[in-house]
Amino acid sequence: MLPSVMTCCVAGFRLTVYLPAGCDADTLLPSFRPFRCQAEEEAGEELFRFEALASPVPFPEGRLADETLNDMGCVRLYDCVDTYRVDILSVGGSVVHRLLAARDFSRATACLDWREPDAGQVLSSMLRIVFSQAILLHGGVSIHASAVCHDGRAYLFMGKSGTGKSTHSALWLKHIPGCTLLNDDNPAVRLVGDGAVAYGTPWSGKTPCYRNLSYPIGGMVRLSQAPANRFVRRREVDAFVVLYPGCSVITDDERLNGALCDTLARLTERVTVGTLECLPDEAAATLCWQNLYAINPGHVQTKV
Repeated sequence: MLPSVMTCCVAGFRLTVYLPAGCDADTLLPSFRPFRCQAEEEAGEELFRFEALASPVPFPEGRLADETLNDMGCVRLYDCVDTYRVDILSVGGSVVHRLLAARDFSRATACLDWREPDAGQVLSSMLRIVFSQAILLHGGVSIHASAVCHDGRAYLFMGKSGTGKSTHSALWLKHIPGCTLLNDDNPAVRLVGDGAVAYGTPWSGKTPCYRNLSYPIGGMVRLSQAPANRFVRRREVDAFVVLYPGCSVITDDERLNGALCDTLARLTERVTVGTLECLPDEAAATLCWQNLYAINPGHVQTKV
């Protein structure tokens, strides 16, 4: 039987995903439904092709380049000279899923243990990994942030895990009239024309917010917890330093990391960047909103 094909448009790029015959994409990848396209012509330039195999095949060995822990278990990245391999280990410690990607992440092959109840979540995570690296070579970046939209502009809030990105977005939603959530974990950003645009994606952390929408960026802010609220605008190198830690990149890969640095350098020239020392209160959201709108006087201000 022929594999099933899922074509999606994410951040204006076409993602082509091949699944084993009999696999239902809507069941395995429900967050991708708003991004699915009926024809390749609808989905823009192809970013990558991803094939999930029905049964395991041998993958090359390589040098362990990185290891991280998350809710799914342990994720290990191996540098295999001509390719990258990603192993996802269950919480118990056994390897159950593997991914092999080209150096530019334009092609990827995955071997999953389809018997596992979390196979769909792992598949989505693999697609996120490939997307986050592939977009770097196309003037884009996947950012760990919570994003809201207001008056036709997107605002992204970054920070270390537990800083309160989702909490700050929730404060905007509650206290800034007309504000809506775009994505709560992994929005994408692209340089477009003379500006920059934020996109919703199929990856939104623990908040089910999968919106196939995009907005020009009105501001990007790094949050830190503090006993008082204080907003500071950052420029040039300081702005770069604010943005870089929130971006997904294999730092040891000179080509990918170089592309990211080039994108961020141009992004800081086009987008207002700031830091917000804050409490989890209404005053923090209002202060952030007022500062970003003061810097962007072209907006139509709404009374808060």
